[in-house]
Amino acid sequence: MSIKDNIQKINDHLEETPCKLIGVTKTKPVEDILEAYDAGLKRIGENKVQELVEKYEALPESYRRGIEWHMIGHLQTNKVKYIAPFISFIHSVASMKLLKEINKQAAKHDRIVSCLLQIHIADEETKFGLSFSEAEALLQDEDFSYLKNIIVAGLMGMSTFTNDTDKIRREFISLKNFFDKLKTLFFFNTNDFKEISMGMSGDYKIAMEEGSTMIRVGSAIFGGRV
Repeated sequence: MSIKDNIQKINDHLEETPCKLIGVTKTKPVEDILEAYDAGLKRIGENKVQELVEKYEALPESYRRGIEWHMIGHLQTNKVKYIAPFISFIHSVASMKLLKEINKQAAKHDRIVSCLLQIHIADEETKFGLSFSEAEALLQDEDFSYLKNIIVAGLMGMSTFTNDTDKIRREFISLKNFFDKLKTLFFFNTNDFKEISMGMSGDYKIAMEEGSTMIRVGSAIFGGRV
């Protein structure tokens, strides 16, 4: 199937849900982004800053402006400055230090950048993310109230790499429940906190059933990594 057909197949699953599709183009050429964009996919995610910037700069201006760019991989503070001029969403925020740097760099460009707190819900220790208690402590930190060029728009989580669908479902449920808790405790008077980024090519259907609003799909659209 073509990229266009794959996008249509996933969009059929998303129909009548609040879930948005983010096409993950890690290791894929710019031509694949062009093809996806022409097929109607306007949200593109990348895992690495260098690859993200290179693809952004390689695209024609009309495509750059039309794409909502998502940084979904681990982000080092010293690389925020490279994406601050154009990034829309950063899914992988796991420290106050990183939030402050995003705020600083966004302010330089007179922008407001939407951020998702990455929550560690999987068994693998290799995956990044805040614990539930660490996330609550971050939101209670006095410094958080001074960050005017970022919006904490929700949470992101990655499930354990396993064939155990019940385990994956439990992890997604835990993230949704924690989202609801934070919404009640910290964001009850704003509509900004509304996104739950969970679900990838292998588990996005489960994620959708458990309340995901953003799925990050790569191989199911573009094929395996090259």
